[in-house]
Amino acid sequence: MDDPGLPSRGIPHSAHWGSFFARRDGERLVVMPHPEDPAPSPILGNFTDVLDHKARIRRPMVRRGWLEASPGPRERDFRDDLVAIGWDEVLDRLAAEISRVRENFGPQAIYGGSYGWASAGRFHHAQSQIHRFLNLACGGYVRSVNSYSAGASSVILPHVLGPFEALSRRNVTWEQIAEHSDFVLAFGGMPLKNSMIASGGITRHVEPDAMARAAARGCAFWSVSPLRDDMPGEARPRWLPIRPSSDVALMLALAHTLLAEGLHDRVFLDHYCVGFDRFAGYLSGASDGAVKSAEWAAAITGIDAATIRDIAGKLVAGRSLITVAHALQRAQYGEQPVWMAAVLAAMVGQIGLPGGGYNYALGAMGHTGRRVNAVPIPTMPQGSNGVKSFIPVARITDMLLNPGAPFDYNGETLAYPEIRLVYWAGGNPFHHHQDLNRLRRAFSRVDTIICHESAWTPMARFADIVLPATMSLERDDIGAAATDPRLIAMKRVAEPIGEARNDFEIFRGLARRMGCEDAFTEGRTPAHWLEHLYEPTRSALAAQGWPAPSFAEFWEQGEIPLPSAPDDGGLLRAFREDPERNALPTPSGRIEIVSRTIGGFGYDDCPEHPVWLPATEQPDADAPLILIANQPATRLHSQLDFGAYSQSAKLHGREVVRLNPQDAAARGIADGNLVRIFNARGACLAAARISEGVMPGVANLSTGAWYDPVEDGSSQPLCGHGNPNVVTRDIGTSRLAQGSCGQVTTVQCARFDGEAPPLRAYDPPRDAGGPR
Repeated sequence: MDDPGLPSRGIPHSAHWGSFFARRDGERLVVMPHPEDPAPSPILGNFTDVLDHKARIRRPMVRRGWLEASPGPRERDFRDDLVAIGWDEVLDRLAAEISRVRENFGPQAIYGGSYGWASAGRFHHAQSQIHRFLNLACGGYVRSVNSYSAGASSVILPHVLGPFEALSRRNVTWEQIAEHSDFVLAFGGMPLKNSMIASGGITRHVEPDAMARAAARGCAFWSVSPLRDDMPGEARPRWLPIRPSSDVALMLALAHTLLAEGLHDRVFLDHYCVGFDRFAGYLSGASDGAVKSAEWAAAITGIDAATIRDIAGKLVAGRSLITVAHALQRAQYGEQPVWMAAVLAAMVGQIGLPGGGYNYALGAMGHTGRRVNAVPIPTMPQGSNGVKSFIPVARITDMLLNPGAPFDYNGETLAYPEIRLVYWAGGNPFHHHQDLNRLRRAFSRVDTIICHESAWTPMARFADIVLPATMSLERDDIGAAATDPRLIAMKRVAEPIGEARNDFEIFRGLARRMGCEDAFTEGRTPAHWLEHLYEPTRSALAAQGWPAPSFAEFWEQGEIPLPSAPDDGGLLRAFREDPERNALPTPSGRIEIVSRTIGGFGYDDCPEHPVWLPATEQPDADAPLILIANQPATRLHSQLDFGAYSQSAKLHGREVVRLNPQDAAARGIADGNLVRIFNARGACLAAARISEGVMPGVANLSTGAWYDPVEDGSSQPLCGHGNPNVVTRDIGTSRLAQGSCGQVTTVQCARFDGEAPPLRAYDPPRDAGGPR
């Protein structure tokens, strides 16, 4: 596509963390946020020095052991055992290997879940491209369902309230909060570092202003979290420290207080819900002998009974909103806080009111709290997957280690397929998965691992075949999100580095060798695809009477506005206004406080109504601290960890772990000390920061530092960089959802006085080309 020239403000582009303009200035990139963004994300600073970084992949490379021996299981590690080969040879070898697996074992032996965010572009969307290729070239692949962020909530919510998207993204808006809310009780808080991110891009970050306006009007924000900064200062919040994973006990005590003091909305419960009387018996202790009183919860949560009763009163004193962060359900029994918070909101009786009721994950991403677009956004078609086998996304290690074994999921008993080939594009499982030493063993069980990547992530270093992919800055695309009122022309800012190609061109080369090029490309070049994908948006604009510029006009302008749908409260507002005509898509059509469907599954770890289930892993003498592995503030997951802004927050080049002064003093740890974080699963190094913003008994090490094992032959090598997933638990939330439990785990922390290993996280293999 022709370059229209360089405007004085730069070339338009977009990322998951914001729209921007960019221009080259020598070796650096000058990045300017979109002029209409009132609170641009500082993560944009990661773009400034990454285009020519040593971590970029410049040429195709193949693992020597895979080249010299036939494909098959082998012990893999992160040592420099990769050799460079040309594109034609690597594509020939790769096409032959995919064909071998397809013909000998069927497409059900190919895992193409390929989980990861990749870039904001809608055409060069890595998951769409790889899924389209595998569907056309192989007849399908074993897929994954749900996400690491919301694995439990996406399964429990449809049973008891409604679809995940409707309850998180088309519900209560920031405009409603600014105008109507009197009390916001946020379990897990609403950290701005999370709402700065939206898949597909975001033009205006409105959250800080909305919180500030609500607080100025008198709205009280209470953040229930072990971490003080899980609610921004703009909200003028009250911090309510709580022992990790005890939120359900607090919710139950609030519900009991409402019931005992006659503050619950009986009319709402009778008219809009099913099962309350049975649940009330659980609250009173009739079913298990334990009264879920404020005093009962105080002993579990660390929050005194008087405060619990005060919160219950605030919930019914004005317009109140209850929110639950993703963090709470990224733990064992993670379905329970999502469900119980909805039950608590039902007892208050404000579900469906403007600025009130219940909104799952409000503030967890930039998609939430916004109006949805009134027109569709560009979407790359993926074709039809002929393979029925799937796994919940966080069960990949279980699948690879236990082919053929049965597992429970959402009322079904399924079996893990036997995987021979793993194909990944645009993601890094050594970031988002748990118990990385176990994951390493699992990946060593397959014949071949293929990875498209722009940089030497741990997944690229561990793969058999590594294909250099362009960054979004090196290609044209369209940036769009269903909740952002802008369509962005993501114009190429720089030429591809080295021999890098975009995913479409890589898959086109493979499709040619496998006899399906015409089906894959449909006769279109990338430029033609962009125009083709733009057309449904343009047609919808025209049909609704909005300005509908041609693709050429859109591309020249750099962006166009998209109309927003009315702020109508979505499914829950409609249900409140007419529960008969607008019944919920649950089995009863009502809010299911008791779910006969879930009860019928017979799961002891997710029974028929919300219950208190203490985690099976509790602090003890060997692992006395609870580690919170939350999302980082300086990058999206592990993307561009080598970028300037991500690097600015590290200490001595390593990730930072926050400790309360009491815990640090008890271990002789001073601010800035190097520390070892460990448990029975593994260990990593990090740099200590002493902070009153972390409650006693808690350590906070954010995810996203690239896994950097010290390869010493051990089955549990030390990660020298600070990746917390070396120590996290790889279990499902319950048999219902099988979601990720990566948010909390128990560890010990000790000062590290030995010689620190060198950091090699971003070093390329010896034969990779470019700087080292």
